[in-house]
Amino acid sequence: MNSLRQYSANRMVRQQGMTTAGLIIMVSFIGLFVYAGIRLTPAYLENFKVANTLTSVEESLGGKNASRRDILSAIEKRFDVEGVNVISFKDVTMTKVADGWSLEADYVNTVPFLANISFAVEFNNQITVVR
Repeated sequence: MNSLRQYSANRMVRQQGMTTAGLIIMVSFIGLFVYAGIRLTPAYLENFKVANTLTSVEESLGGKNASRRDILSAIEKRFDVEGVNVISFKDVTMTKVADGWSLEADYVNTVPFLANISFAVEFNNQITVVR
């Protein structure tokens, strides 16, 4: 009886750590998240370009009494220079407000992930170009 307890105690001491199957599952789980981050990074970089374009239009045309056509032309040129492909200048909503123009780039970027699984990332950038 005493040797059985000693065997159980020795066995419990030896059973520390992670099994190979556990390690494979953990690495796969972490790898899945890393791969998702790699796939989503270009979508966020593209949104950064859109936000920078709107901010630069606000800075360059703000206070100059710019017309709707001037603003759209500036957005179109900057989208071409920046290489923005996920949204067009025609997709930017312009609304006349009391002190100028309100610009809103509201869009969804669909990023493929695995097989038929995709991420739909929603972005909304809004600025006001003051007259």
